[in-house]
Amino acid sequence: MSERQLPTIRPNGLLTGRNVLVVGAGTRPSDDPAAPVGNGRAVAVLAAREGASVACADVSPGAAEATAALVGEEGGRGVAVVGDATDPGQSSAVVAEALSELGALDALVVNVGIGLGAGLTDTSPQQWERVLALNLGAPFLAAKYALPAIADGGSIVFVGSAAGLRAATNSPAYDSSKAGLFGLTRHVAKEGAPRGVRANLVVPGLIDTPMGREASARRASRTASLTRIPLGRQGTAWEVAEAVTFLLSDRASYITGQSLVVDGGLNAV
Repeated sequence: MSERQLPTIRPNGLLTGRNVLVVGAGTRPSDDPAAPVGNGRAVAVLAAREGASVACADVSPGAAEATAALVGEEGGRGVAVVGDATDPGQSSAVVAEALSELGALDALVVNVGIGLGAGLTDTSPQQWERVLALNLGAPFLAAKYALPAIADGGSIVFVGSAAGLRAATNSPAYDSSKAGLFGLTRHVAKEGAPRGVRANLVVPGLIDTPMGREASARRASRTASLTRIPLGRQGTAWEVAEAVTFLLSDRASYITGQSLVVDGGLNAV
């Protein structure tokens, strides 16, 4: 499914009137004209399709603007916000700008991640710190600054990885950082509960995104894992976005502190 192809499911207005900040809303550049959409961009576009206004935050100005334009094509209001999610000052400024531009903030989605290093021996301390700073530190910062700004009854969704459930990759930093998101999600859910702000984690498996294709090219074991998926295929970023949209909506009003695995059954069978 290419970047511009949307799910055929009819929108239901699940997020009508909501203001959503998506951190990591861009898609990694690709020379492939048929490259799939990334998770963050799919979330932003689908949220707009369900009626939300979306602040599209990314470290790349071009990526943020491209996603905001796609949000506009869905009839929603898209605002491009630029900032480094690992920098406390910039993370705080991203939340402040989203709040200022949208007028209110009802939800936060954090979709960030990189994988560096190969095994303990070939993972440098610098690589470990860089991965933890983005994969776990950035979600912490986003929640730290966004939770006080989110309206009562709002929602936070982190996008993690099935690598947090087991030693799924050859990067100890990636696997460890994604495992840490489970604990962060529970803590944010605890702090948000008095105001009815829910926090949950979506856990994608093998998803066909530009980052996923790069990982497959580097790691033969990832490609081999495709044969073990009970549903017989990789997922799409749109399917991840459907799970995120559900958790953002009132249909998930009694769900908090939980993880929703989107992996075609790979970790269950």
